[in-house]
Amino acid sequence: MKAQKVLVSTALGVGLGTLLLPTAALADTTVSPATTPVGGTVVLTATTCNPKSGDVIFRVTGPDRDQNVRSTTAAAGGGLSAELFTAGFTLGTYTVAATCGDGSSAGSATFTVTPIGAAPAGAGGGAGNTGLLAAGGALAGAAALGTTVLLRRRRRAAAGTVA
Repeated sequence: MKAQKVLVSTALGVGLGTLLLPTAALADTTVSPATTPVGGTVVLTATTCNPKSGDVIFRVTGPDRDQNVRSTTAAAGGGLSAELFTAGFTLGTYTVAATCGDGSSAGSATFTVTPIGAAPAGAGGGAGNTGLLAAGGALAGAAALGTTVLLRRRRRAAAGTVA
């Protein structure tokens, strides 16, 4: 009976965590680094595209730019990637949308091109991470609640009263 309660609690926690996990946390396309000076290089990666389905096309759009970049290598963590040299890019934020070789969308990501030399200024964090923060907080709260329930049950069992 005790093992069954633990399994049910665990399954419930995993189920809630899955439901509360935002789509942003499952991003299929990444750009690294998220900020680069003019003339820098960023790596575009589509993590869920199967290399056997063909190359990924990364569409880069932003200030005065709309271009396609074809994947060149298999990514270390899976998927396909390409390097993009930002010489001649206008300062600003760019969006990268990836399409797998089979025609399916692999999501999108953004990166920012900054002036050369100056330290990048900002709000202290990446834009768009609020969903990740909310999911992490919800999972931490669920874990704390589960721990509290289990500890109370153990205390009651030790005292001779089972709830």
